[in-house]
Amino acid sequence: MYQMLDPARFTVLVTGATAGFGAAICRRFAGAGARVIATGRRAERLDQLKAELGERCHTIVLDVRDTAAVRGAFTTLPAPFDEVDVCVANAGLALGLEPAHKADFDEWRQMIETNCLGLAATIHAVLPGMVARGRGHVVTLGSIAGDHAYPGGNVYGATKAFVKLLAQNLRADLAGTGVRATNIEPGLAETEFSVVRFHGDAERAAGLYRNADPITADDIAEAVFWTTTLPAHLDIVRMEMMPTSQGFGPTVVKRAE
Repeated sequence: MYQMLDPARFTVLVTGATAGFGAAICRRFAGAGARVIATGRRAERLDQLKAELGERCHTIVLDVRDTAAVRGAFTTLPAPFDEVDVCVANAGLALGLEPAHKADFDEWRQMIETNCLGLAATIHAVLPGMVARGRGHVVTLGSIAGDHAYPGGNVYGATKAFVKLLAQNLRADLAGTGVRATNIEPGLAETEFSVVRFHGDAERAAGLYRNADPITADDIAEAVFWTTTLPAHLDIVRMEMMPTSQGFGPTVVKRAE
């Protein structure tokens, strides 16, 4: 008989849990009976999430760019949250859409520190315990931008290529340990993501999604839930997701006048 794993037995760590994908993932697992560790930078959002989810939710105010704080938080978790079964390294962002020669280097730095260094620190802190217990699942949130370049994507796309290759290399190292790794790679998805990217310009952000029926945070939460509750002998290594309205276009050739 095909036996899915029981999420009510999981302890699930989610970074970037104060909005968007992260908050939806916390709600999906908590609704199925899992214990949830929710982390993020905005304390008031975490307080609201804990009030909603109850005692099975443990919150930590944390900026993943502070790698020492990440290690301190994730290696000293209180019981019964101290054995992480699923780590969803979700915290990340895009900033700006300018061409590389006009981009703000501080924004490049913030994307690299959050999307690459913060994600790596999160995984590095929880992985030894998973391997020692012979079970666990690391889920990274990548993007189709890690495979498909577009104007203005520059460093954001590069960080998501890093995420993709790190997830694949985890598979190379973790084979036989009982620990799984999955990279979820969304396309056009409507959350606070573009509002952050456009520095609070909600009207510009909304224009990206108008009449496109984009991916939702709940769609991503369901994808994460499905991959992690599959029988333990299966590992979905990559999942590229797009709304039905999205596709691919031809490469651009700029011709001289």
